[in-house]
Amino acid sequence: MKDFEGKVAVVTGAASGMGLAFAHRFAEAGMSVVLADIESEPLAMAEAALQAKGARTLAVRTNVMTESEVNRLADQAFAAFGNVHILCNNAGVAASAATLRTRAWESPLADWDWTLGVNFMGVLYGVRGFVPRMLEHGDEGHIVNTASMAGLLTGANPYNVSKHAVVCLTEGMYKDFKEMDARISASVLCPGLVRTAILDAERNRPSEFGPTTDVTGLRPEVQAWSSSFERALAEGYPPEDVAQLVFESIRDDRFYIFPAQPSILERVQARMQDVIEGRNPTMA
Repeated sequence: MKDFEGKVAVVTGAASGMGLAFAHRFAEAGMSVVLADIESEPLAMAEAALQAKGARTLAVRTNVMTESEVNRLADQAFAAFGNVHILCNNAGVAASAATLRTRAWESPLADWDWTLGVNFMGVLYGVRGFVPRMLEHGDEGHIVNTASMAGLLTGANPYNVSKHAVVCLTEGMYKDFKEMDARISASVLCPGLVRTAILDAERNRPSEFGPTTDVTGLRPEVQAWSSSFERALAEGYPPEDVAQLVFESIRDDRFYIFPAQPSILERVQARMQDVIEGRNPTMA
């Protein structure tokens, strides 16, 4: 996709972090931006900041876990602007840093339901709600699904599993678009450590998915790892750098978007080599 001026972008998880940075980058390119987020007040503030820069916007409070709300987002986006050219399925959650080190039999089922509901089903609902209409219009377009380096590495926890699903889904979509000779393409975003508030995602955890994580009840080594991970995340890449890389990848039709630290990429390379050689997984 080469021409951005006057086109329309939709971003979920747009009230903060990477989603907000995406929205600003698209607006700088002359696009109209539809912002979706579950948090009403930060969403309104994000829209106001874009409007102050002269951007055309539409803000729609959306819980991506609910298919009807994602379909409503699509209805409003197409009604307001006629078409959508870029869709960033970016909303994501993690119960806490500590849960990235829990074992499959330790994570409450509610963690699995909530995390997969947002991180994977939210992406799938976005694809199903927008892509058929984008294809019907026939314009150039691009889908960016936010996964994670966790989607290329392994952990028996809800977050890693959900992000693996997003990588698989998106790569299959990319192949489908090429086989169809569609004017739409796709990219998967797999960030490493980025300065976002994802570890505070439980502020938006619906009550039906149980209480927030009691880190003090987890194994001591998990608690220690959690603290170090939080410090590392605070020193991660700025979201604006990720947004620029996403913009360039859409422009150049690059599928894999890897804004990740070299040490993390080395772990990914080791895992891929394990697969190629059929050897047992390397212990990090």
